[in-house]
Amino acid sequence: MKKILIVCLCLALSFALAGCGDNTALDSNGIPKKLIIACYNGGLPGLFKTKLEPTRLYLEKQLGMPVEFQFTNDYTAVIEAINAKKVHVAYLSPFSYILASQKHSITPIVAIGANGKPTMYHSIIITNKHTGLKSMDDVKRRAKSLTLCFADPASTSGHLIPAAYLTTIGLDPEKNSFKETMFAGSHPATVLTVKSGKVDLGCTTSEYGVDVLVRMNMVKKDDLVVLWQSDPIVASPIVVRNDLNKAFAKKIQDAYLTMGQKDPAALQSFIKVFIADPGKHSYMPVNDSLYNGLRKIAAGIKNLALIKQ
Repeated sequence: MKKILIVCLCLALSFALAGCGDNTALDSNGIPKKLIIACYNGGLPGLFKTKLEPTRLYLEKQLGMPVEFQFTNDYTAVIEAINAKKVHVAYLSPFSYILASQKHSITPIVAIGANGKPTMYHSIIITNKHTGLKSMDDVKRRAKSLTLCFADPASTSGHLIPAAYLTTIGLDPEKNSFKETMFAGSHPATVLTVKSGKVDLGCTTSEYGVDVLVRMNMVKKDDLVVLWQSDPIVASPIVVRNDLNKAFAKKIQDAYLTMGQKDPAALQSFIKVFIADPGKHSYMPVNDSLYNGLRKIAAGIKNLALIKQ
């Protein structure tokens, strides 16, 4: 798995988002004829497309132009799409934002928050209750006989944070600390693979992984044992390309910021995928410095070096 992140990002060059064509071209004022937005499907492609349709229609009305969502199967494809100028806007995880922003070609504009603070979530390490594992001390004792599964290479809660934690307790996934280490490809795949007993340990997120599948009746809480939970992780950003007309980029940001007032149903349609009771949650403005803490974590993992541009 060593340097798998670099390999995956290179392979992402082959992920051409269908249907973009000349629609991504900007006019002389830096404005596209159609706004193209890339979004990782979260391992639940049909669900995300359905829940973001009200957002698409809302944005068309607010921006006065056609809007199209392009869904990908992993974050690396979203990173490549926004940096290769195949799309104008992208939904990114915090870690995939850190990777994509190294080219300094994108700016975060909003993230989901409440009461003026960005929403937080957690990374967790889970196991099937039949493994008999009850703590990370058990994991350390049995590591050489255990299989470990991460979610997506560019996932914050499904790779960056748990990899950093495991390294601090002497279990470096890159140095054969485990019997086998692999990527499932998504949070749902990670949870279901652990539930089935095909792997012993899975790295995912409680709020956007396990809890979503529980609400969908795909798993039960008592199917799994949570062995470790991280400190809170800052919310995922929506970003825009820096070559977009500045006033137009501000218009996109304003559309998201006012969605809660102008079309609360569109807002809640997507937020409810992750938050059972959205309450006062809405989009709030964010900036690059919000993710500096995660940058330090990524830089501190020897075999998880950030891509050099």
